[in-house]
Amino acid sequence: MGRLSRTAVQMERGVLSLLGIVICLQVLLLEVHAESPEMVMEIAYLNRAVKQPPVLSNIMEIPLDEGLQGARLAIQDNNAAGRFFKQKSILYEANLPQAGDLHSAMKKLLDQGVPFIVANLPADELLRAEEITKGEDVLLFNIGASENRLREEECRANVFHTLPSRAMLADALAQFLVFKKWKHWFLITGAKKEDHLFRLSLKRSARRFGAKIVAEKKWTFHADMRRLVQQELPVFTQIEEDYDVLVVSDETGDFGEYLPYHTRDPRPVAGTQGLVPVAWHRVIEQWGAAQLQKRFRKLSGRFMGSKDYAAWLAVRSLGEAVMRKKTNAVHEVRAFLLSEHFHLGGFKGIKLNYRAWNGQMRQPIPLIHPRSLVSQSPQEGFLHPLTTLDTLGFDRPESRCRFQ
Repeated sequence: MGRLSRTAVQMERGVLSLLGIVICLQVLLLEVHAESPEMVMEIAYLNRAVKQPPVLSNIMEIPLDEGLQGARLAIQDNNAAGRFFKQKSILYEANLPQAGDLHSAMKKLLDQGVPFIVANLPADELLRAEEITKGEDVLLFNIGASENRLREEECRANVFHTLPSRAMLADALAQFLVFKKWKHWFLITGAKKEDHLFRLSLKRSARRFGAKIVAEKKWTFHADMRRLVQQELPVFTQIEEDYDVLVVSDETGDFGEYLPYHTRDPRPVAGTQGLVPVAWHRVIEQWGAAQLQKRFRKLSGRFMGSKDYAAWLAVRSLGEAVMRKKTNAVHEVRAFLLSEHFHLGGFKGIKLNYRAWNGQMRQPIPLIHPRSLVSQSPQEGFLHPLTTLDTLGFDRPESRCRFQ
């Protein structure tokens, strides 16, 4: 018994000694961690207030803070992860009124030394903002303009795009329609510039995936259609050609909401109304998206939209890059974002990253109607040698982007 007691005492002393060593190491690590300086990443959210044009169908109002709330949520997410690595993200909010001076706002941010700017600006103003940053170490993230030219002939080396282009949206829709064997389209286009641009993308997608536009019409009504829709639309949509689906290009909602159930022939409606390709929508709950939706609604009191999601992606991209590279140096962050090593979880069932040739974020495109997720493109059977995500939008061989 005496020998066993001495052995037990020796073992107890050994355990206590080991425990003491562990505690000392933990204290040393805490001291090192406490002494290391905090890395701060400054991000600006720049928004231009745009007068919304009057529409004939005031069904859905556009939130005045669309985009901003997504950036705010991403800052929270960055800081939740960053506190373990002594990293902190700060968001500066710069809201320009309709007549506000963009040059002054940009100069103020540059004078503050803000290196990363999330821009909710129209296409031409985004290019002006980029011009103002010439000679500065600054990255811009486009969350407000879907123009193809920003990713093509007017692309810029320091501009990233987290909002899908019109080409990506049109390709996503076209793949689904072709997958369903709805290859004959009747296309109706609104009178606004944006409607024409989406029309061009739809025509490109039809050629690309083997669909055919058998008839086209331009919306010419200017009266309030709410009392006339049941009488006028069957006449307007009556054509000689047979078609599988009515495709509509009406980005501002002038008339597209009236088309479902009012066509002369019983046909589905798709495009900007009916079955719609989007970056994000409240009906997306798969792949863990329900928790993102819940956190966003708790923060903002409303549902997350496409620009909110694009802003969230932009800020989270920066947070992920800084955390992975352990630096907030602009040139290193840019290089990492465009590298094959960058991946971001975006709640779409696949890791997201950027196209090295034009700065566009690769991402699946949900196809929705107001109360359900119908599908998500790329569709099965549309192949690519590298990634099927590059079947959406302009692929590298066809890209006209030459970074300026």
